[in-house]
Amino acid sequence: MDNCKDSKNCKTGKQSIMCNVKSCRYNMETEHSCSLAEIQVAPRKGNCSQTEDESLCSSYRCKNC
Repeated sequence: MDNCKDSKNCKTGKQSIMCNVKSCRYNMETEHSCSLAEIQVAPRKGNCSQTEDESLCSSYRCKNC
């Protein structure tokens, strides 16, 4: 995997989003990956560490909702 120090010079489309959240409508269970081309990641308040440095996928949508 390329480590881009300057995001302006990074090529898109070379990374994949791996995911095991089976309740998400974008999860492709057989590949353990996300079907979205990109996701939004946001800080998570109120987690076990009580800090915002832990994150979650803000693109999550319930599969059965």
